[in-house]
Parts: sequence; C-alpha cells; structure tokens
Amino acid sequence: MNIVARTKSPTPKFFRVLRSIGLAMLALSGSVIAAPVVLPAVVVSVAGYLAVAGGVLSAVSQMTVDDDTKSEEELLNRIRKDNENLPRDGIK
Repeated sequence: MNIVARTKSPTPKFFRVLRSIGLAMLALSGSVIAAPVVLPAVVVSVAGYLAVAGGVLSAVSQMTVDDDTKSEEELLNRIRKDNENLPRDGIK
C-alpha cells in the first residue's frame, strides 16, 4: 500500500483523537512562537519542540489504517461497480 492510499484510508477512532491532539499542539506552539511579545527563550524553545512533536504525532496518526473498515469499503465499492450497469429497478 503506497503513501497516498494509506492517507486516504479510514483511520481508527483512537488515532483520529491523537491526530486532533497533535494538531492542537501544533496550533498552540505556533501561536506561542508567533506571539508579538517577547517571551523567555525557554518558552519559545519548548514551543518549538511542541511543534515538532505535534507534527510527528499528527503525521503518524494519519498513516494508521483501520483494516476492517477498509475491507468493508472495498466490498461496497466492488458491489457498486457491479451494479452500475443494472437498470434502476434492479431487474436484470
């Protein structure tokens, strides 16, 4: 499975929550880094590490695949493809 297919595949609920947490960390650290006031160097340094951690957490969480849902979607897509040339009333 290539990267594009993995990214488009369904993600398990736990990893969707982790992805949201990672994006929140990324947004928070971005706002701290871009703050117009002078902040201590330690705070800016921690915000930089938080940005990296949030980005990695989001990327890794997005790459996980829920195999059960994926197989169900593949089955539904195959059924739709088989039925696309049938008349609307379902009679062959």
